[in-house]
Amino acid sequence: MGRKIAIVGAGAVGGYAGAHIAQAGEDVTFIDPWPEHVEHMRKHGLRVTHAMDVAEFSVPVRALHVTDAQQLAKEKPVEIAFVCMKSYDTAWATMLIQQYLAPDGYVVSLQNCMNEETIAGIVGWGKTLGCIASSITVNLPEPGHIHRGAGKGGAAHTVFRAGEVHGRITPRAEEVCRLVAYSDSAKVTENLWGERWSKLVANVMGNGLSACTGLPGADILQSESLRRFSTKLGSEAIRVGQAQGYQLEEILHLPPDMIARAGEGDEAAMRVCDEQRFKDGKRTSSQQRPSMGQDMQKGRRTEIEFLNGFVVREGEKIGISCVANAALTDIVKRVERGDLNPDPRHITELRLN
Repeated sequence: MGRKIAIVGAGAVGGYAGAHIAQAGEDVTFIDPWPEHVEHMRKHGLRVTHAMDVAEFSVPVRALHVTDAQQLAKEKPVEIAFVCMKSYDTAWATMLIQQYLAPDGYVVSLQNCMNEETIAGIVGWGKTLGCIASSITVNLPEPGHIHRGAGKGGAAHTVFRAGEVHGRITPRAEEVCRLVAYSDSAKVTENLWGERWSKLVANVMGNGLSACTGLPGADILQSESLRRFSTKLGSEAIRVGQAQGYQLEEILHLPPDMIARAGEGDEAAMRVCDEQRFKDGKRTSSQQRPSMGQDMQKGRRTEIEFLNGFVVREGEKIGISCVANAALTDIVKRVERGDLNPDPRHITELRLN
């Protein structure tokens, strides 16, 4: 206890983890760019609900508008800063909190995508850690309210994986693990980059599909053509990760190579993948949307360039063509611009050579 913690970005993941950390009595300050959200947190605290098996709670929190962050200059320096912003906001959010860090303070990327390098470019690799939130299924439906579209992972699924960029187990990584473990199951990983890419693959398989079709995850799962396309997206991303030398972990409770082979047309692998995905689907609310599907509903910018687009660019560097990911990236960008309306036919009628 006693460490000064900043959560930069009190959205779905930052709000969920931060609310539990605050509830445990830690010294937490939230900084967020959505004025209504900050004002609601100041007046009413932060409310956390679950779709399954967990009682809701509300906790009083300290919340600052971005324009109020300068107050931190008059206070004890921040020792642990969790950056929980969208990937395209990583750089400015890190710049914002960097000037208030203690000499031995550090920044943790608790985000989707691969943002540690961006953070390290601002605070240095020695002050950069990562933490993956695996299959957390959270959203921010209204100001001051975080909702998780499932129960807790607990022993059945380790949700948080905290680690150093160099892979060694350190007191810092253990401290991050202790803090996020207030929310759900957590471990320290020696394989941050493999965990990161594995999480990226899971996001690549579902986020953009929800964004461009307008469907929640359960409806995507029920469509054979969408499910097959999802598997092909994952297969391409896995092959790129393997070629780059990442030690991939389980993805959606499946061995990476099983998904890769299924996406390449292996019928037996397809059956195994389908069985596991339907099994997992029963643990999640039928209306839960991946974060990018939520963003599209709200008219927000998506992270498509940092997910599927990133896979395409990384594949190009090593001579691997990712045609499904390239096609999806283009479609999502067109829907985002308003050139297309969300529609499953963007994918079901897609013909890839």
